Amino acid sequence: MRSLSNIFWLGTKELRSFFSDWVLMGLVIYSFSLSIISHAQSNSQELYHASIAVVDEDHSDLSRRITHAFLMPLFKPPVLIAQSDVDHLMNDGQYTFVIDIPPNFQRDVLAGRQPGLQINVDATAMVQAGLGSGDAQQIVSTEIARFLSQDESTPLSSVNLVIRVAFNPNVTTAWFTSVMGIIGSINILAIILAGAALVREREHGTMDHLMVMPVTPFEIAMSKIWANGLVIAVAVGFSLSFVVRLLLKVPIAGSIPLFLLGTVLYLFFATGLGLFLGTVARSMPQLGLLYMLIAVPMNVLSGSATPLESMPPWLATVMQASPSTHFVSFAQAILYRGAGLDVVWPQFLAVSGIGALFLALSLLRFKAALASA
Repeated sequence: MRSLSNIFWLGTKELRSFFSDWVLMGLVIYSFSLSIISHAQSNSQELYHASIAVVDEDHSDLSRRITHAFLMPLFKPPVLIAQSDVDHLMNDGQYTFVIDIPPNFQRDVLAGRQPGLQINVDATAMVQAGLGSGDAQQIVSTEIARFLSQDESTPLSSVNLVIRVAFNPNVTTAWFTSVMGIIGSINILAIILAGAALVREREHGTMDHLMVMPVTPFEIAMSKIWANGLVIAVAVGFSLSFVVRLLLKVPIAGSIPLFLLGTVLYLFFATGLGLFLGTVARSMPQLGLLYMLIAVPMNVLSGSATPLESMPPWLATVMQASPSTHFVSFAQAILYRGAGLDVVWPQFLAVSGIGALFLALSLLRFKAALASA
């Protein structure tokens, strides 16, 4: 009981130190609010209001149907332009797409001659160009098929392709980037706060005060872990409930308390890693460099940005030893697909086991660092 009391009161000291540090507190607030909003709304990976023009040299029913098929919000209303204006309008960046419908296009389609239709794309707008060119081809093909289906001499296709998108029907980027942004902020701040707490003790000279107090290295380390973990857990709950659900209107399919339980388990690993880096670094700049060396690759390769299936097999196997990989896996399962504990318990177990092992190593390193100080 005395040990638990020491851990509790040392942790309250860490909380008071955190709330008196306006820079760190501002960083936490920003990372789980404005950073999530800007990341979700500025990193759009879907087509939206792309500018498009049409050169209609056929003036037929089919060409008009193709022109009117480009609708908002994917495309802005198409503008009819002349063939001679295509080059300078695209050079000026006024249109991302220009569709050139050649003369006698409808007649050649009905005759089965397979005429060509040109789509000019300004690829300097890379995301819009890549997505929009595929959408434009699909729209044109669909309108031609619908037009031909009205002609009795043209047989209908025997195959009807139906695409059903699960969990994110409109493929909205913000639904993915907002939640993955929270996971990225957890990795960043849990490591930075725990490591900074230890480095700050050393820089301010208060580590010597702790060493002469009747407390053990285990109690000092655990107080820093629970205090900084509590700050991150509260910030995550606030960000999911208010920023993601209310402000960004992103639906959460699963249980937020279950996700927070998994987050708490993961925080023991992340704060333990920060504590380990804090015993190695002698200053805040060194802590930042160590973080970039270890935590950034761990975060990037965890599956939050790129699926493990797209990585080389050996790298995907190696990343199974990182708790961040299992953390991202059960976070996506709970928040996107509504999975329960009966589905994600293997990931919970993996995070707990690997995290406990690394936490033990971090505590041993911390004890050795205090003994040699």
